[in-house]
Amino acid sequence: MSDLSTHPPQDVAAATAAPASRAGGGYVEFAGVTKRYQTRRSSTLALSDINLRVEREEFIALVGRSGCGKTTMLRILAGLVQPTEGQVTVDGTSVWNGARRDDQALSKLGLVFQDSNLFPWYSVMDNIALPLRLRGVDKKERRARAKEMAELVGLTGFERAYPRELSGGMRQRAAIARALSYDPDILLMDEPFGALDAMTRDKMNMELQRISIATKATVVFVTHSITEAVFLADRVVLLSARPGQIKSVTKVAIPRPRTLDAQTDAGFQETVRELRHQLTEEEERES
Repeated sequence: MSDLSTHPPQDVAAATAAPASRAGGGYVEFAGVTKRYQTRRSSTLALSDINLRVEREEFIALVGRSGCGKTTMLRILAGLVQPTEGQVTVDGTSVWNGARRDDQALSKLGLVFQDSNLFPWYSVMDNIALPLRLRGVDKKERRARAKEMAELVGLTGFERAYPRELSGGMRQRAAIARALSYDPDILLMDEPFGALDAMTRDKMNMELQRISIATKATVVFVTHSITEAVFLADRVVLLSARPGQIKSVTKVAIPRPRTLDAQTDAGFQETVRELRHQLTEEEERES
């Protein structure tokens, strides 16, 4: 019997209502979010009427075809892109008040991108501690926190190394540690492992699972890999082609912690196939 269950497209409204609140982390809500990019000559509707609630400590993966709006959703939540309509809230506080961002809401967010964006002239320790330095935390405290975060992500012994001396996977570990240094409630990740080789990516997925459990952070994770999404997430949100709309929400019921062997489970493979089928159907309709 499969230990995975899937919400079909017609159940999107019910599926986007998250489970009951849990302690820890922070919750996120998209309400009627639409994004239109406007230039003097053209207008592009990137997202249309996105409604989604992400509960505390929940791990949500956003998947879909290139250009479907996954990253736009994340950037609106991160306060980097202003929505055209609707609002996104963090623990009930709107990230956007008109054209202005709310610092209280943004203070609860940590961001990790595909490029680690480490400063090459800073050591691992100094890169991890940088957000604390910018917040005025004294040197002793921020170094202690950076050391703690380096240990959490498996970089003990590399605190004094420079980014050029690290592998791609190790640089991403440092980027995750930096994002976690100020103890954010919510971790936003935009294809953080997309540039890594398959074996390193598997290892980083295991590490991310361990870190998310240890920190009790809420995670919103963008990926092109359906297998990665199903392995990591509590729910997988599939977006339609542009303009991005929520096409389906799939609940992954495998208990944590998960091992890589979970990917051989019949239920796991069936869920991956179903999500790929939904993508294929959409492509065939447009061809």
